[in-house]
Amino acid sequence: MLVIISDVHLTDGSSGETVHQGTLRVFRDRLRSLAYAASWRADGKYRPIEELNVVLLGDILDVLRSSKWLKEGNSAPSWVRPWDGPRGGELPEKIRTITEGILKRNAPFFAMMKKLHGTALTRVPPATPEGRPLRGAGGSPSGHRPPMRVRIFYMVGNHDWFYHLPFPPYVEIRRQIVEALGLENDPLLPFPHDPEELAARDIREIFNDHRVFARHGDIYDRFNFAGDRDVSSLGDAIVVDLVTSFAAEVKAQLSDLLPEECLNGLREIDNVRPLLMVPVWVGGLLRRTCPDVRVRRRVQEVWGDLTSRFLRLPFVRQSLAGKGRFTDREKVWWGLMISQKLLNPEGRRLVCWLGGKIGNRKQSYYPFALCEKWFRSRRARFIVYGHTHQHEIVALDSCFAVRGMVHQIYLNSGTWRPVHELGRSNSSREVFASFHTMTYLAFFKGDERGGRTFECWSGALAKSAPTRSHFPGVDPDFQFESPDVLLP
Repeated sequence: MLVIISDVHLTDGSSGETVHQGTLRVFRDRLRSLAYAASWRADGKYRPIEELNVVLLGDILDVLRSSKWLKEGNSAPSWVRPWDGPRGGELPEKIRTITEGILKRNAPFFAMMKKLHGTALTRVPPATPEGRPLRGAGGSPSGHRPPMRVRIFYMVGNHDWFYHLPFPPYVEIRRQIVEALGLENDPLLPFPHDPEELAARDIREIFNDHRVFARHGDIYDRFNFAGDRDVSSLGDAIVVDLVTSFAAEVKAQLSDLLPEECLNGLREIDNVRPLLMVPVWVGGLLRRTCPDVRVRRRVQEVWGDLTSRFLRLPFVRQSLAGKGRFTDREKVWWGLMISQKLLNPEGRRLVCWLGGKIGNRKQSYYPFALCEKWFRSRRARFIVYGHTHQHEIVALDSCFAVRGMVHQIYLNSGTWRPVHELGRSNSSREVFASFHTMTYLAFFKGDERGGRTFECWSGALAKSAPTRSHFPGVDPDFQFESPDVLLP
């Protein structure tokens, strides 16, 4: 059995909320239920599976979303960014500091994943000679539960791409992650980004056994992939020097003048989709929570100064230098310039229009799946991407084979993040709907799961009803209800 999750975005807690422990309990319980369901075979008998593979498909640790990028280092130069020299200097030290903060902040998640190895979390009841699960009194499983082999692998995306760097300073950083998660990855080798890489040999074998091809999918996002996963992209600069910096600067300059609910809302701007809608989110937030027009104008001034400074950064200017007529990067430039008038209705409408044109979260990546060689050769039944935070299932093709029809399907592994989306009925009203999401995919080989080949679960949970004193953020008490497993 193979389970895939992505885009969990565990942070160090310095610039927004991280995943609540309730989601971790659900995932732990679902893994156990999936293993039990997979042990029912196509002949109707129960035989415990011997192996469970979990692939973390990128953006599990979120190194970019940290206010530590904005703090000075211990030696000159103190200002370091993701696009600075990766071989040595202050960048590896910054990555190590943020990584250690993530590991500490999310210790329950890492402990839960590590305990999957040979513990009761994933053990299933043994089978009787008749091919039924061995149960004790009262119908509950009892007796010795044989441990299955559990293997966990890590692939990188665009928020954790630093673990793909091949340079010596990152070996010890990877070693800490391998130890914390109980990974099968060799810390001496870069965590793979593409399944065809040498370091992904074991992952490739698992994919082949389950007829799956999976990658994070960031290579199809020109803002978050510059053609080489060992170099920074424009998206890094947007997260660090625009999104994170804005919330930090507003708090530093205006924390005594803004309501707590407004400051909490600013910490959530990285969960706004698409990111180009951040100015619209901020404008609506200020009008709902900050009655003082003068303070709102000061927030606008902070944003205007920040975007002007951002657009002058040499790395940003180089990234925005495109060829042709009105390139996507030029659209981003114009969108940011217009966003400086975030309290101006005309400016907001233009930002909404641009966001719909170049940053719509609903844009599907399935056309890229049609070009994967694993799809064209019919080597894979399933093409899996993450990155977009939008779970979906798209039928790609069907063909006749010796054992009947073979279907090829594209799946997106969604996210575990809270999501804020602009209402479609009247975008100029700046009304956002907010909800929690969680998605995981499971694939089966041979006669596992009664001969079925896959299943996926995607849940959404509304936030608690907002009040004047409660801005929709991350509800500390929320949990997902675990759906019942359908048994044969």
